[in-house]
Amino acid sequence: MSAADFLPDDGLVRATGRLAVACSLPDVVSILRETARDIVGSDGVAVVLREGGFCFYAAEDAIEPLWRGRRFPLTACISGWVMLNDETAVIPAIEFDPRVPIEAYRTTSMRSLVMVPIGSPEPIAALGAYWCTSVIPDDMTVYRLEMLARQAGAALASLHPHAQARRPGAVPPSDREAGRPA
Repeated sequence: MSAADFLPDDGLVRATGRLAVACSLPDVVSILRETARDIVGSDGVAVVLREGGFCFYAAEDAIEPLWRGRRFPLTACISGWVMLNDETAVIPAIEFDPRVPIEAYRTTSMRSLVMVPIGSPEPIAALGAYWCTSVIPDDMTVYRLEMLARQAGAALASLHPHAQARRPGAVPPSDREAGRPA
């Protein structure tokens, strides 16, 4: 489906405007954390940054604590899979998908997710939306999350046009530190 097939979403329009004037990685992370959940109607969202061979769960907005502040190997979690493959993952039942580390989810009520890469062709982050029930998100929901991620990628690229050339797929160290939750 193309963008023409979808009606505009006021929340997405506002988030896009905020991302266009974001001045730092922490700004981008905060905007995603503050807006994504409402835009897609999920029970939780997580903003995940790529740190070398690891995923850092930098921020979240969820009905319960998820993984904020934790790190996982890129090869051991769905956010890493999304970044390594530069591909959206739609997972209606996490317990049946081998890309999902089920042990990490046993302590949560989350049962479905959509995870999208941020920054292409070398993703430097991911944005995940989670639901407490097994659902198959509709095309509009996936599209909105992907559009939000594209706008975040554009914002990050405009902040650091040379960083990606130096270290593809990595957020500069000073910004990683600044993006960590307080």
